[in-house]
Amino acid sequence: MTTYSLKPKDIETVWHVIDADGVPLGRLAAKVGLLLRGKHRPSFTPHLDNGDFVVVVNASKVRLTGRKAGQKIYYRHTGYPGGLRETLLEKQLDKHPDRVVLAAVKGMMPRNRLSRKLLGHLKIYSGPEHPHAAQVNAGRAKEKVATKESA
Repeated sequence: MTTYSLKPKDIETVWHVIDADGVPLGRLAAKVGLLLRGKHRPSFTPHLDNGDFVVVVNASKVRLTGRKAGQKIYYRHTGYPGGLRETLLEKQLDKHPDRVVLAAVKGMMPRNRLSRKLLGHLKIYSGPEHPHAAQVNAGRAKEKVATKESA
């Protein structure tokens, strides 16, 4: 018996809509990273884009546990001397909730060219509406990531 190897022509993508309302940020990022890479499929192949498209809605309502809101700091550099800028998580969540979710999901992905391509399959919206209704499969309902209370 030979080992099955997935070919690029055999890949079929699916669109998932995940509601982030009240879901812990880390659990959301883990679930989205799993769907983006395609690890939920039995035909997972590490070197191929076997993942699905993921639409995250209500990113502004994601839940933060502990004291992360006041303690976690995002850093960026302008490129000029002394240009290190710091932003608290709570301020970043108020202004750009999509960047908070993107940074969490990016941290769950491997550091390679394929993962940078896969992050292009991620669409994040701060509210409940999104323009991808035509792409989302008609038979698929919105997914809710399991929280501690519901698990």
